[in-house]
Amino acid sequence: MISFIIALVALVAGYFIYGRFVERVFGADDRPTPAYTRSDGVDYVALPARKIFMIQFLNIAGTGPIFGAIMGAKFGPASYLWIVLGCIFAGAVHDYLSGMLSVRHGGAGLPDLVGHYLGKRTKMLMLNFSIILLLIVGAVFVFSPAKILGGIWEPQFMVHTFGRYSFWIIIIFLYYLVATLLPIDKIIGRIYPVFAFALIFMALAMMVVLFSKFPDIPEVWEGLSKTEGGSLTTNPIFPCLFISIACGAISGFHATQSPLMARCIKHEKQGRPIFYGAMITEGIVALIWAAVASYFFYGNPIPGYQTITGGSGVLGDVPSIVNLVCHDWLGVFGGILALLGVVAAPITSGDTALRSARLIIADFAHLDQKPIRKRLYICIPMFAAVFALLMWEMKDANGFERIWSWFGWANQTLSVFTLWALTVYLAREHKLFWITLIPAVFMTCVCTTFLMYSPIAVHLSLTAARIIGCAAAALSIVLFSIWYKKKILKS
Repeated sequence: MISFIIALVALVAGYFIYGRFVERVFGADDRPTPAYTRSDGVDYVALPARKIFMIQFLNIAGTGPIFGAIMGAKFGPASYLWIVLGCIFAGAVHDYLSGMLSVRHGGAGLPDLVGHYLGKRTKMLMLNFSIILLLIVGAVFVFSPAKILGGIWEPQFMVHTFGRYSFWIIIIFLYYLVATLLPIDKIIGRIYPVFAFALIFMALAMMVVLFSKFPDIPEVWEGLSKTEGGSLTTNPIFPCLFISIACGAISGFHATQSPLMARCIKHEKQGRPIFYGAMITEGIVALIWAAVASYFFYGNPIPGYQTITGGSGVLGDVPSIVNLVCHDWLGVFGGILALLGVVAAPITSGDTALRSARLIIADFAHLDQKPIRKRLYICIPMFAAVFALLMWEMKDANGFERIWSWFGWANQTLSVFTLWALTVYLAREHKLFWITLIPAVFMTCVCTTFLMYSPIAVHLSLTAARIIGCAAAALSIVLFSIWYKKKILKS
């Protein structure tokens, strides 16, 4: 628990110290924001700062900092280090600068930002990459909550007529359509703060119980991995830990969400608490769940799963772990919070993912989104694609696992493109670009190594994959150095 306490203090200190430093590097000022200069009453709407923070937090969080932290805890105390260092020096910087750069570019979406700094070809790559990722998010976050709700209750006539989970899939799809079409302040602006509060309250309640139990769980100085008594995962820490824990450390998906709130903030000084602060908050949630999971997997004298109904059979079922721990620690009220955490949170991530996809497509096609008719032009084929992806996912026995694995890699790869675009921006503005260069090089190595090593991709040996990953990182440094010398130093 000492490692957990130190990590918790470090995250809070990181917001006040490094967050302020990054804000100074960027140079936030009092210029008019897109909420006023491009106000349209649909997507560009000035909202109160506290509401924007809660929406941003829920947009980027969902179940990511819960599920990812639990899977990451299987690697041992290394999960603490990645959450703290990744969140402060990579994830929060990534979210803040991508959000603020969107503000400076009139609320531009991620493909436009990347294209502006990395070129038109990269923009087209990012356009397709972003849309595919967002559609995958929409499909993933339909099936998982529908499956959980279907396990509680669903009309039998729907089961017999259309199959299991069909009732909840239809309900979630209808909500997605409404939330994607309506102005941001009508549904998202009203219910998201409530769900975000529930997610934060659940994490804080778990932390209170964690301190009351003060379990004997692995500490960082005892070793980065947990192997005593048998490892819970055969995957190597590098690169797999850095893919397993995305939300809570760094996540490319966040850069697709930050422009939504960049179109709503009233002045640039709100950027640090909203963008950097929401990511630090997510890191705290992930840290809490990593500690809870460490008790669940490794607690002494006996692991937590041996004291909870389900036993070792729940070790691979992350939603079950969340439900069991919440019920055991927080009772009936905890069960309600768990339901919000594993059902409402992914649904709210799914709808904002599809909203982001609509806006990205609209920007590319130059379609004014004020008329609802033009919103439907995009939403109808977009939802048809999500539905087709969902049908494939349900038909394939391993569909969810496959799509989630690709989502994890694509999510982190998206952060690579964003970090390099931010590095070019800072270099062009003659600012301290190393704050994004270092995480950009590191994540380039991580994503390349995982692509080479993973069974769902190239599937090379770990040694070969790591060599190729390091070579890709080295090549990225060389290419950036050549560009910097040619375009910046000689200009």
